[in-house]
Amino acid sequence: MSKPYTLNELLIIAIAKEIHDHENVVLGVGIPMTSGALAKALFAPHSNLIMESGIIDFKPTVPMNHVADCMSCRGFSYSTDLFSTFTMTYRGFVDVCFLGVAQVDKYGNLNTTVIGDYENPTIRLPGSGGAADFISYAKRTILTMRSGEFVEKLSYVTSPGYLDGGDSREKSGHFTPGSGPTKLISTQGIFEFDPETKEMFLSQLHPGVTVEAVKKKIPWDLKVSPDLKQTERPKDEEIDFIRNNFPTESVGKNLMWEIATASFLKRLNAAKPTIEK
Repeated sequence: MSKPYTLNELLIIAIAKEIHDHENVVLGVGIPMTSGALAKALFAPHSNLIMESGIIDFKPTVPMNHVADCMSCRGFSYSTDLFSTFTMTYRGFVDVCFLGVAQVDKYGNLNTTVIGDYENPTIRLPGSGGAADFISYAKRTILTMRSGEFVEKLSYVTSPGYLDGGDSREKSGHFTPGSGPTKLISTQGIFEFDPETKEMFLSQLHPGVTVEAVKKKIPWDLKVSPDLKQTERPKDEEIDFIRNNFPTESVGKNLMWEIATASFLKRLNAAKPTIEK
């Protein structure tokens, strides 16, 4: 029986296991970067981690602050520029990329632009960045959803998944053959895409989660794999690696700030009598 773990740790480990040895991997800031570091340390030592900004084959040591944070790694093989990273993707050199999800539909199309009407949105999101390019031309894409939502119809199509399903993506002629999202890893389970219809289905449940709980958050009739599996509990060495190297990602930055603030205020209050003297 492994030690207790946080939801963030479960997600980090599940994402890390999608990185295979000798793959070229484009990673963003946050959980995906921590997953890349974990994969490099325990699962895929010869994987080539790439920052969107063009820092190639780097070895992460602390969480990144931005996509060009070379101070967050122990070293890297070489650096180029943002344009060259995208060019590598267009030319077929990127094996897998990881994209966060704000809204996603049943065919893996993504919205990271606005929630609600475009001209008068409820929430305005960061936009595409490199997401539309990576999901279009990387050989495969893993979607991650920490706080996003499943919807029947996107408020805005930022990044193309399987369009209208079936062979519509291939027929469009705009994308690398065979590319597209292969999995979505959420806080409740892992979803895959049917090879024929390209519709998302539930393939794996995280410990303690039920199919009924997952379906409550899905606005369409979600299909469930007949071979439904449960996500493996994290091993101690996996948990220890995350906590020792990326503690803010282990518990989440919001909780980490709350803990740090509470600790600071406690020390400040304890020092007040001394200061007043």
